[in-house]
Amino acid sequence: MDNKQPNPGSNPGQPLTAVFTQPANSPQGADMSQPVGPAQAAQPMQPQAIASNPTTGQPMIMQAPAPAVPNNKKDLKYLIMTIAIITLSLFLVTFIGLFIWKQNEYDAAKTDVDGQIADAVVKAVDENTTKLENEFAEREKYPYKTFAGPADYGELTFEYPKTWSVYVAKDAAQRGDFEAYLNPVEVFEVSDETVNALRVAVKDEGFDEVAEEYQRELEGDQPALQLESVTIGKDNNITANRYTGKMPGTELNGIVVIFKIRDKTAVIQTDTVLFQKDYDKLLSSVRFNA
Repeated sequence: MDNKQPNPGSNPGQPLTAVFTQPANSPQGADMSQPVGPAQAAQPMQPQAIASNPTTGQPMIMQAPAPAVPNNKKDLKYLIMTIAIITLSLFLVTFIGLFIWKQNEYDAAKTDVDGQIADAVVKAVDENTTKLENEFAEREKYPYKTFAGPADYGELTFEYPKTWSVYVAKDAAQRGDFEAYLNPVEVFEVSDETVNALRVAVKDEGFDEVAEEYQRELEGDQPALQLESVTIGKDNNITANRYTGKMPGTELNGIVVIFKIRDKTAVIQTDTVLFQKDYDKLLSSVRFNA
């Protein structure tokens, strides 16, 4: 037959061209009658999955999905955010705990300070009240009154608070001893156990006889009285014996001074040291006619 195709190599003057053909039902579905370019030939083939067309029953080529590539930057971001949230949570919990602890300490300290302030206020008020009462009591004593004993017994005189009352038990009108008692507001019943602010006596006895009674209380290992020689009087010119402790024949713990008035002996006694301030002031005002 004359329909033979010419031999590609029969014409050495022409370049050889390779022609590839592909059936119409090629998996690529392209017209393979056209030459394949170099770019197309260089492209790698993607993995394909083969399936049947439900209409024609012809095989179908399905391209497999590309595998997922992990996003390392996104995961790192989430990790950092998680760590930051945990750290912030721990910080907040610690801060709240410290705040509650400090608040409790502050409340306890404030309560203690408030209590101390309240106690200090009460103490200050009490002290101020006591001070004002004492000052008022001192002012009420002025002007002092003057006590005067019998004229023929030397007329012993001294000043005493005007708030004190005086009770003369023996006026020595018929000779004998002179006795008087003084006490704030009113004089209590006179006895060896009753406490009054002041006992005054001018005994019709010599000084040595009266001193002997107190001298006995100075003897022994544990004497009931302590003796000291003092000077008293408005002019500080009266020498006296001052005894402090348990008064002879009584249960009273006080102070007593004795001194001479002519041929007699004056005895001035307080039944308790609570009146010592008034007692000492009173002794500093003593006078008598020698």
